[in-house]
Formats: sequence, structure tokens, C-alpha cells
Amino acid sequence: MTRRHAVVAGAGIGGLSAAVALHRRGWKVTVCERSVGPSAVGAGIVLAPNALRAFDAIGFDPVRATGHAAPAAMDLRRPGGRLLSRADSAALTARYGRPPLAVYRPTLAAALAAELPAGAIRYGTAVTAVDDADGEPLVHTATGALATGALTADLVIAADGIHSPIRSQYFPAHPGLHHSGETSWRTVIESGGPPVHAASETWGRGERFGIVPLADGRVYLYATAVVPEGYRPTDVRAELLRRYGTWHDPVPALLERIDPAAVLQHDLYDLAAPLPRFHQGRLAWLGDAAHAMTPNLGQGGCQAVEDAAVLAHLLDGAGVRAALAAYSAARWARTDALRVRSRRAGRVASLTHPLAVAARDLALRATPARAARRALDDLFAFGGFGLPEQGHTPSGDRAVP
Repeated sequence: MTRRHAVVAGAGIGGLSAAVALHRRGWKVTVCERSVGPSAVGAGIVLAPNALRAFDAIGFDPVRATGHAAPAAMDLRRPGGRLLSRADSAALTARYGRPPLAVYRPTLAAALAAELPAGAIRYGTAVTAVDDADGEPLVHTATGALATGALTADLVIAADGIHSPIRSQYFPAHPGLHHSGETSWRTVIESGGPPVHAASETWGRGERFGIVPLADGRVYLYATAVVPEGYRPTDVRAELLRRYGTWHDPVPALLERIDPAAVLQHDLYDLAAPLPRFHQGRLAWLGDAAHAMTPNLGQGGCQAVEDAAVLAHLLDGAGVRAALAAYSAARWARTDALRVRSRRAGRVASLTHPLAVAARDLALRATPARAARRALDDLFAFGGFGLPEQGHTPSGDRAVP
């Protein structure tokens, strides 16, 4: 019997998760990645409980596979160090079965890639277009590992990122991306300095700084600032020290240890409006290609893993077209509610007016810890078949900007 063949455009966390899930269900998978090889630089990723349950559904254990995962319950502070709210790892574990875990993103990607057969990932092979007119998708690629420049498939998964060319091809009237008004810097510093024991995020006026210790002694750092789109400082270290160098310990000492060449800077975007659907014929969109959201809730990568688990489950024993229609129905409302919620959270976190910042901080300090944990239920809800767990349903906010 001929195995069904899936072509995945993009070897990010979502694309690799989908490839692993389908491979374990007997599919032949080909992953086309535009980069010439696995990324040697990267940042951390925090896997929330919903992403960990999605990995359970796929049959992949990120803790065992990477060997490095650290609890990442995150305190929220002011630049002077004053605590605004505390995330209790034990309470999160009691409520959701496990706390969020932090891993090094390239290590996680490598562990997922190792679950696939040799040759399944074709680096240096960008998917430029997908034709699905005759019911058998034809995937066109740029020059690279494919001698013919094209692949036939039973299923194509567009996991080609926030600037997805395949999304633009099939939804040309979509307004595209919306700039949040912020830029971000991310890096990982090597072990060797004073140990960092707790994750934290610090909110100032239009600026934020995050610290996430990884299990191997390295530390994932990230920062955001309200700046014009396209802003790029000539001296990254000086820029970060100017903005955050007087903040509470250990921020200044950590900034002194960064390698400017290893700092990634990206402006922050989300989709300006939801896609009409996440499928077309035998083509499905996944992760940022389907529902790009700002990182304010830490759910971008987590939702991509959920997508992969749901899609693979629905394809198990079902026709491709029917399964993809069910996938859109299962994923559209949840991911769009989180996209809108993440944008709103970013607006609150990036306030710049002193009175607005003071009111925000007072509200955070006044919120009971139990109420704050309840607010995470919608984020961390994930059932075994991809729908929110009973009693934990997203708000369904549909405010379209």
C-alpha cells in the first residue's frame, strides 16, 4: 500500500512537530526549509502546559529528548525590583499538571529533527508556490536539494512563518501583518557567571526585560521597547545598557555578558485580521503562517505545537479534505481569541504615560494570586483531541482592529 505523502514548508518548531506527528502515523514526510542548515544561533522557548500536553499527544517528550528543561514560572517586577505579581511553580503544577518549561530553541528543533528519517528534511529548499488545482498538490521550490524543483503530495502543510509566501498566494486580499509598535531583542548567554535561579519579566515605561534560566546554566534574555518600525541601533550592547542598565539585579550584570553578534532583533507583528480559514483543498496553514500573534502571552510556539497535534489526529484514518476542514473548525476560534488577547496584553505592558503605568502596576499588585492563575486557564487549556478542555474555553473575543 502506498503511503500518503505530506510536504511541510518550514522546519520551525511547528513544522517539525507536524512532520514528527505524521511520520509516527505512517506518513511519508518531506520538510522543505529555506535555510541552508539547522540554525546555530537562537533563543529560548517556554513550553506552557498546553504545549507539553500537545507534545504528549504527538508522542514526543521534550524533556527526555533535549535533556535540558527548566521550570519557568515567571515573576513580574518593576525596574527597581519591586514585585508586581508572583507565579508560584507549585501552584501552577497543582492546577495544570506541570509548570511551564524553558528549553533552548535550537536544541528542541534538533531533537524533533532527530525523530525523522534521514533525508526527510531538505535544507536550502524554499517553497515558492503550491498548486492544488487538480486535487493533487504540486509544490514548487527554489533551487536547492530538489533536482526537479517540484514535489507532488497528498497534503501540504504551510508552516513557512510569519511572512508566509503561501499565505500570500492563497489569500491575496488579506491585509497582512500589523506592527505592534515594538521591537524585540533576544539572546542566550553562556553559563559561567553567577547562577540565575528564577525567571522574571520586568515592566517599565514602554520597555520590558525578561530573564529565563535554562537547565544547562545558560540564560535566555529578551527585551522589548516601543520604537518606530525598522529601528536598528548601531551598537546593540550600548542600546540595551542605556535602556535597562540601571534596572534591578541581575539585569546589568547579565547585559555585560551578552555577545552582541548573538543578539537577534525583530520588530513585533501579528496578523492584522484572522484568515478566513486554515485550509484550502489539500493545503493547511499552521503556526505563525496561520495565526501570527505577538509574544506577549508566550503562546506563538505553543499554539503551533497544538496545531500539529490536532492536524495529525484529525488526519488519522480520515480523508485529507474532510480532515483539513475539521482542523480549521477546531483551531480557528481558539487561536484568534489568543491573537486578540495577546495584542491587548501587549498594549497594557507597553504603556508609556506615567499615570497609566502607575494604574497598571497598582492593578497588578491588587489582583489576587488565585484570580491571576484562573486567567491562565484559557491559555493552558488543551484537550487530547485538540479542543479546549471541558470548563476551560477561550473567551472568543472577536474585536478585529
